[in-house]
Amino acid sequence: MLQSEYFGLDRNIFTTDRQPEPIIFIENIKEYNQRQGLALNAEEIEYLENLSKKLCRPLTDSEVFGFSQVNSEHCRHKIFNGKFIIDGKEKELSLFELIKKTSQQNPNELVSAYKDNVAFNKGAEIEQFAPRSAEQPDFFEIKKIDTVISLKAETHNFPTTVEPFNGAATGSGGEIRDRLAGGKASLPLAGTAVYMTSYPNFDGKEREKKREWLYQTPEQILMKASNGASDFGNKFGQPLICGSVLTFEHCENGKNYGYDKVIMLAGGVGFANAKDALKDKAECGEKVVVLGGDNYRIGMGGGAVSSVETGNYANAIELNAVQRSNPEMQKRVANVIRALAESTDNPIVSIHDHGAGGHLNCLSELVESTGGIIEMDKLPIGDPTLSAREIIGNESQERMGLLLKSDDIGRAKKIAEREKAPFYVVGQTTDDFRLLFNFI
Repeated sequence: MLQSEYFGLDRNIFTTDRQPEPIIFIENIKEYNQRQGLALNAEEIEYLENLSKKLCRPLTDSEVFGFSQVNSEHCRHKIFNGKFIIDGKEKELSLFELIKKTSQQNPNELVSAYKDNVAFNKGAEIEQFAPRSAEQPDFFEIKKIDTVISLKAETHNFPTTVEPFNGAATGSGGEIRDRLAGGKASLPLAGTAVYMTSYPNFDGKEREKKREWLYQTPEQILMKASNGASDFGNKFGQPLICGSVLTFEHCENGKNYGYDKVIMLAGGVGFANAKDALKDKAECGEKVVVLGGDNYRIGMGGGAVSSVETGNYANAIELNAVQRSNPEMQKRVANVIRALAESTDNPIVSIHDHGAGGHLNCLSELVESTGGIIEMDKLPIGDPTLSAREIIGNESQERMGLLLKSDDIGRAKKIAEREKAPFYVVGQTTDDFRLLFNFI
């Protein structure tokens, strides 16, 4: 039946002659910004144009794309850090300064906040029950350790609005990875999820029926997002223990207000060994390691697209910015990190998760204080048609970046092999404060 309907339906449909797009030099940054959905404002475009003049060459598509992700509202919180002028009077503090003021005035037992992937508060002394060594079969042993408690919350509003199941699942998964990346590795324990939508119309009221939704209705979002977050937690091995739901609409002066972009908050708690609560200082010559899955054309531009009103860009751009969840892969990676964290001599110098911006964000954070060279041919490519921009900027899920000293690579790789977690040495730190992606 299929062959009569679709002529030529044979094994040749699995072959492709598409070649990776070449590196493009951007002559018109303003036009490229709009076409690619990079959400650059006028000041940022002017900055990039001046940078191009300073370098005496056009910027490449990877450079412009990378800047848009690393400097996006999603990653930089520019509104929270901005000046607020109300009734002509500038406020003394920004929103972020107001938030930080609480812990500044009442630090109590706070260990770390606002400078890592998670916040740490002083914890209790506990008994750790773990293998004596993780790179080989070994006996379990009990030892007492001082701990810190990790706390984390983040939003995944745009992806959950567009594709509720994967949007909420990858929100929950990304929040877990943030807790894995606290200090020199910390361990997740339990998660939470919060959803805020417009009225879901369960009672069939006529006024809600007239609404038109760009992607999903509030009813669909509440059901699919809840399933997605729970699915990721169940498959990864972290329970969702609590959460909340708020539905809201309001009519005033002839205007209807509601959550057209859903609010999805993923949060959680965990713990770490107190001695590993702060990252070590990176040094020249340390190895950059990527743990996790291959690169695909997934989650392109999520940091930028998340920072604007949903529906602002073409459907293809918005749909392509949504990640795909893979909790089983994340569990393998987490097992490696846990083994290193529970060891007597944790070899991790620094650790970050791959979130918005993919390798661009994660690896730049790892080498921020030193500089580094990333060999792009060492990155795992699942799709041979990816361009350089797509390789370094995709948000394929479940990847972690680590800094390890050369002498510790062999041990970490053995653990990864036992856990069947993909392990790649992709570069090393330098001392020139430049991040270079070496493209062959």
